Amino acid sequence: QVQLVESGGGLVQPGGSLRLSCAASGSISSIYAMEWYRQAPGKQRELVAGISTGGITNYAGSVKGRFTISRDNAKNTWYLQMNSLKAEDTAVYYCNAYGVDGVTVADSWGQGTQVTVSS
Repeated sequence: QVQLVESGGGLVQPGGSLRLSCAASGSISSIYAMEWYRQAPGKQRELVAGISTGGITNYAGSVKGRFTISRDNAKNTWYLQMNSLKAEDTAVYYCNAYGVDGVTVADSWGQGTQVTVSS
């Protein structure tokens, strides 16, 4: 099992940037892919970005070109660099880890990190 802790959220003005972090501990070797999700008030949780151990990335259309997902192997930490933020990016952001079979290897969803984009 893997434990995940998200951090890095905050209040930022439209057009600004934030970098979110997802620190993993436990069975790191079981992680094949890491994904970032977000959930805005009154909306369902949605996939934002993902990255595999091979470095293959995927992004939701709404964030493509603005967000970048990456990994620091030495720190067992995944990042979501968010640029050109918009009000509609406001949400609680979560990460989740998956094995090669596509099943989550995290023992639970983390607490998430709040991102608020507002002037």
